[in-house]
Amino acid sequence: MGGSGYAGHAGDWQGICSSLPQTTDRAQARGWFENSFVPFAVSTGFRRKALFTGYYEPVIHASRKRLGAYATPIYGVPRDLATADLGLFRRDLAGVRISGHVVGARFIPFPPRAVIDAGGLNTAPVLLYANDPVAVFFLHIQGSGRAQVDDGSMLRLAYAGQNGRPYTPIGRVLIEKGAIDRSQMSMQAIRAWLLGHPKNARPIMESDESYVFFREMPIGDPHLGSPGTEGVPLTPEASIAVDPALHALGVPMYVTTDAPADGVHRFSCICVAQDTGGAIKGGARADIFWGFGARAESIAGRMKSTGSLYVLLPKALAAHEHPRFQSRPGEWRNDR
Repeated sequence: MGGSGYAGHAGDWQGICSSLPQTTDRAQARGWFENSFVPFAVSTGFRRKALFTGYYEPVIHASRKRLGAYATPIYGVPRDLATADLGLFRRDLAGVRISGHVVGARFIPFPPRAVIDAGGLNTAPVLLYANDPVAVFFLHIQGSGRAQVDDGSMLRLAYAGQNGRPYTPIGRVLIEKGAIDRSQMSMQAIRAWLLGHPKNARPIMESDESYVFFREMPIGDPHLGSPGTEGVPLTPEASIAVDPALHALGVPMYVTTDAPADGVHRFSCICVAQDTGGAIKGGARADIFWGFGARAESIAGRMKSTGSLYVLLPKALAAHEHPRFQSRPGEWRNDR
């Protein structure tokens, strides 16, 4: 547990973490959390509700060689991709990182999606060739996935880097163009539109300049996802992505919202902030990881719900930090 801000330092968590009971008994685990932590509700301004979306681990079909329909490359990290920590140059930019590449004596932005699609990347290894550019686009959006290779093997494609360009949700682009009604918007609706409009699909996808690079990994535990930003394999319905500018990774959070599973059901669970995402900005914002498979895809693709988000802090840390929370009205409130 690292970081500073409201989450304190590693030493503030060592004692409580060492007392974690090794149990599968839900009542005992619940009692430990209730006796050990203080919940703080997260809100933004005058809005008390948090916004929740979902993500999952998709599967693509791919080949080691470019042949026939297998023509869409999945790239590893380019050797000329570089990241700059702007906090090393100015204190007021602490925590701000940008990606680009060095050309001559200048550090400039890395090419956007449209340029990479048109000309490829001769500085990046091609890990695989996929048979569906739309599937590869959604692999980029989800940030990781699994590949069914034509030699019969299955492997993970874990997030390894990004071109530094801003993420633009193409759902918003399609709404602005009148292609999909806002009330009908979902990942499934976007996919159907792209597949139904093959001549227009590429420029729509390229309106999102962000481009993701991957690394191969063995499947390992098939019930878990790829490692998130924290470096820990994601646990379905227990790992969430948050904004790292406002939340410390590794912090437990309590989520309560509605999920579109078998109709609509109430999702109430203690989750851990273990990941980040280009679209996850703001304190009262989280993306729930739903896992792998058709059910996970169905829920994640349709989920956009409001609810409540609570940060759980060890009692000693909460007592120490409480005055600072009180000085930030509208951001934190103790719901004990």
